[in-house]
Amino acid sequence: MKKMLPILVVLLVAVGGAYKFVLAKPAKAAPKPKVAGEVYVLPKEFLVNLNDGRYAKVQVALVVEPAAGGGGHAEGSTPPEGYGSEPQEAIVRDLITDELTDAHDEDLISKHGREELKKSLLKAIKKHTDIHVEEVLFPDVTVQ
Repeated sequence: MKKMLPILVVLLVAVGGAYKFVLAKPAKAAPKPKVAGEVYVLPKEFLVNLNDGRYAKVQVALVVEPAAGGGGHAEGSTPPEGYGSEPQEAIVRDLITDELTDAHDEDLISKHGREELKKSLLKAIKKHTDIHVEEVLFPDVTVQ
């Protein structure tokens, strides 16, 4: 009986090790997020006259670094009606308005034109603000 005890212990350790390394499935790593950051939608849409006499209504959103956008107003201060919590939103809105009023209807109607506008806006926002923006989005666009 005393000879069986060490063999039994070795056998149990071997079975436990085999289970852990062979039979137990490794935990899957969390998938990488498709959007690296937070999406901040500017609460007030843009209604602008385009360069060619038409007008556009555009909703704009920004992909910002996590915890970089929103909630930035000093305690007790309230943003103006239609504005969100981003402290530099007025500057962003001014840049967007300037860019959109120089645009032609095709710049907003075509996919290529929208992508070029987004790139131009991203560059301007990075140059003129302290907001860490990764991407500019147009969730809703209407041209008439």
